[in-house]
Amino acid sequence: MKVKFLVLAVLGMFAFGCQPKEQPKEEPKQAQGEVDKAKAEAEKVKAEAEKLKAEAEKAKAEAEAAKAKAEAEAAKAAQPKPEEVKKEEVAAPAEVVGEPNPTGKKVELVFHVMSQCPFGTQVMNGISPVLRKMGAWIDFRLEFIGNVDGDNLTSMHGDAEVKGDIVELCLQKHLYENYKYFDVLDCMNKDARAIPGNWEQCAKDAKIADDKFALVKACYEGQEGKDLTKASFQKSEQVGARGSPTMFLGGKPYRGGRGENDYMRGLCQEMAQDAKAKACADIPPPVEFEAIVLGDKRCTDRTCDTSRLVMSFQSMFPGMKLKTLDWEQEEAKKLFDEEGITFLPVILFGPEIAKADGYDRLGRFLTDSKSAKYKVFAGRASHDPKSEICDNKVDDTGDGVIDCDDATCKQKMVCREEVAGKLELFVMSQCPFGVKGLNAMEQVLATFGADLKFEVHYIGDIQDGKPTSMHGQGEVDENIRELCAIKKFPEAYMKYILCRNKDIRSENWQACATAETGVDAKVIEECFKGEGTQLLIDDYAVAKGLGIGASPTWIANGRYQFSGIDSKTIGQNICQHNSALAGCAKLDTLAGDTGAPAGSCN
Repeated sequence: MKVKFLVLAVLGMFAFGCQPKEQPKEEPKQAQGEVDKAKAEAEKVKAEAEKLKAEAEKAKAEAEAAKAKAEAEAAKAAQPKPEEVKKEEVAAPAEVVGEPNPTGKKVELVFHVMSQCPFGTQVMNGISPVLRKMGAWIDFRLEFIGNVDGDNLTSMHGDAEVKGDIVELCLQKHLYENYKYFDVLDCMNKDARAIPGNWEQCAKDAKIADDKFALVKACYEGQEGKDLTKASFQKSEQVGARGSPTMFLGGKPYRGGRGENDYMRGLCQEMAQDAKAKACADIPPPVEFEAIVLGDKRCTDRTCDTSRLVMSFQSMFPGMKLKTLDWEQEEAKKLFDEEGITFLPVILFGPEIAKADGYDRLGRFLTDSKSAKYKVFAGRASHDPKSEICDNKVDDTGDGVIDCDDATCKQKMVCREEVAGKLELFVMSQCPFGVKGLNAMEQVLATFGADLKFEVHYIGDIQDGKPTSMHGQGEVDENIRELCAIKKFPEAYMKYILCRNKDIRSENWQACATAETGVDAKVIEECFKGEGTQLLIDDYAVAKGLGIGASPTWIANGRYQFSGIDSKTIGQNICQHNSALAGCAKLDTLAGDTGAPAGSCN
């Protein structure tokens, strides 16, 4: 500013100070001399003014140069240090989709999931880094699985899951560019049970712009989100997506692994040779390891059929080198004894599996073999190859007793007595599919009444002498309480179970042990602390002996196994073997499949 004022002052001096005043007239000679003198003085003033002007312009230029230098130094000083840039790059949400795609050709990948399903969040965690690496090459879309009844939307894990589906679809719509919505979803999926309540904080952590945040919020709270979710539920239904996740790659079902490299391989295989991302060349080869399937072809029970399981593992682990051994082979018997195996079938994995993509999904289901040479997957293994085979008309144990006459065969399905009008249900108390099956029984019991002999059994394992269950200690405890209710209150236990199923994960079980349900909380507590654990251990043995590991599993008349979670399916299977029951005339009154995703916890 000082330079500007200086320039104005100099120009002002020249314009006004160098303007000669009007002089009185003189005689010609004298006037000429005065004129000449005045001209000389004017020229002198003009020269001085031009000198001052030049100096002012020079000062202005120097000042502007100094200012530019100062600004450059300030900008340089404001730049973060190299290590700070690296830290910010790691922590900040991705703003680009990685490798550019000059071809414009993309591979379609669609995930049909449920927002609170742990397997759904698992696959989203797997695809997230892939979208950041080569998102420009992928046409990715999330769809959700649920039920549409007019304007009413429901989902397996309850109303919170529906709201989670809504907000995630709103995030996808309004933050789709560069897959920005995954910055929010990654955060939300760290605590899927907190969905949808954690979306706003996650959006703030992801630095979502205020205008975009407002759009998502309005969508979530308004009709737009409901419409998006209804349409998404219908799309999932149209393609037959009932379980979360159901995935389609290039329009075909995808059953490969769920790790970053697995998805990269699948996507790159779908890309045309003239439209393949450079990142495809950087995918590391799959880790190779040995896998031995140890089985017994004499066992005809479906729990001894490993074909589907092996196919699944081969998709998960493309580097798996498979070998199959049957019990009749000496090598199989030797492995069985040396590695401390007790039941078949099992799969023995070489230790290198721990380095393979996908191990984090399988590792918790594996145990070390006796020699620690293998990782053992036992699954639902329940066949003892050294015991009697119950339906081959051979005395396998050499004790003079054949098939069902052998004591070890009494609990096998093939040897069970057929009991007309009997219905058994095998569940895990906190399995959402099991909950739906139990809830469906309210209508079934009302329809068939006392003609139906109904029993509930539970599914789990015993480790170190203690009962365990898929959904944790809370499920073990509830299994015990429900068994206590069954034993102590045989006429009222279903009221307790139906009450608990309204909020099965709530710790306030006492709210359902009341005069209204006919179950006494004090009696349940005493049983829980006393005989309850042994009741559960004994009950687990029933399912184990039958080779049942999926919740829910039904058995009609003690012999005929089936699956289903709606009243009509259950009733139809009962009547298939008990057509004379009075309730069979009322099958049309039973609620059929409402579109609830079918499946099981196993």
